[in-house]
Amino acid sequence: MSRVAIITARGGSKRIPRKNIKEFCGKPILAYSIQAALESGLFDEVMVSTDDEEIVRIAQQFGAQVPFLRSEKTSNDYATTNDVLLEVLDEYEKRGRHFETAACIYPTAPFVTAQRLISATKQLEESDADTLIPVVAFSYPPQRALVVENGRLVFKYPEYMDSRSQDLQPHFHDVGQFYVFRTDRFAVNRKLMLGNILPLVVSEMEVQDIDNPADWEIAEIKYRRMTGQD
Repeated sequence: MSRVAIITARGGSKRIPRKNIKEFCGKPILAYSIQAALESGLFDEVMVSTDDEEIVRIAQQFGAQVPFLRSEKTSNDYATTNDVLLEVLDEYEKRGRHFETAACIYPTAPFVTAQRLISATKQLEESDADTLIPVVAFSYPPQRALVVENGRLVFKYPEYMDSRSQDLQPHFHDVGQFYVFRTDRFAVNRKLMLGNILPLVVSEMEVQDIDNPADWEIAEIKYRRMTGQD
């Protein structure tokens, strides 16, 4: 089974400048994704997809390959993860390299571990799924959501007004850390969120969106606790 880890790390970041290489608990946050992929021993290639020369240098410093840079088309604010992955896999095909399984790992995912990648890849490859996506349960039932209408609070779903939280079906969301997928299925679906998707439920203590400085601080607190550094 041939596998590639694709770490998507463009240079632009509006809310947290240079986010993908900002220091996180002592080293560039990008390093955590690279090291988890390398330590897993799963991949024939661990590569970083970027348009930024400083990111190239840091990626190579921590052991990743950067065999080519992103195109201008996949370097702007509107390019999706799907666009980047399709371009990367196509470029490898042009160079005569085909991978059966791929892992897309985000550069701001310090909670991803080698063991989690190993477990996720094993689950995918032993199943008939197209993609495996880590998810976490919403901390509060979305069925009991409130919205503001004409300046007043109302239940979005009034049919659940008197329902007990424990009686409602759990809802999940993508944790935004990594995806493992079969490249042949992805070539057909062209979107990670389409097709036969296998869930990997993870703890809320191992999940943190990092979109602003406050998120960054919370992520560092969680990471130190997870790794016994607090």
